[in-house]
Amino acid sequence: QVQVVESGGGLVQNGGSLRLSCTISGMIADPNGLAWYRQSPGNKREWVADITSGSTPMYADSVKGRFTISTGNAKNTVYLQMNNLKPQDTAVYYCKFNLRPDTAMGIIGGDYWGQGTQVTVSS
Repeated sequence: QVQVVESGGGLVQNGGSLRLSCTISGMIADPNGLAWYRQSPGNKREWVADITSGSTPMYADSVKGRFTISTGNAKNTVYLQMNNLKPQDTAVYYCKFNLRPDTAMGIIGGDYWGQGTQVTVSS
């Protein structure tokens, strides 16, 4: 049974830092790719960063130089280190894992999302 749990959100001042963590369990093989998205009230969910297998990390222009996506030694955990946070970074952040199907383990391929964690940056 695949489960995705994320944490690390909070309230920080302008210029502060936070590190988000997201862990997927219930599967054996490494995910194909991992990513972070965010969504603020009244806006569509937007892509922030990803670290797809076989490629270098990619970032949205709005966070380049400030955010860093990384994985743990075991590829079941993805992090988002956020430095020099700005009020416009305020949003609910969601992690996403892309899994290949594994019929032996009863895993359906596709995207698996975390529940979201709130990040608030005060002016």
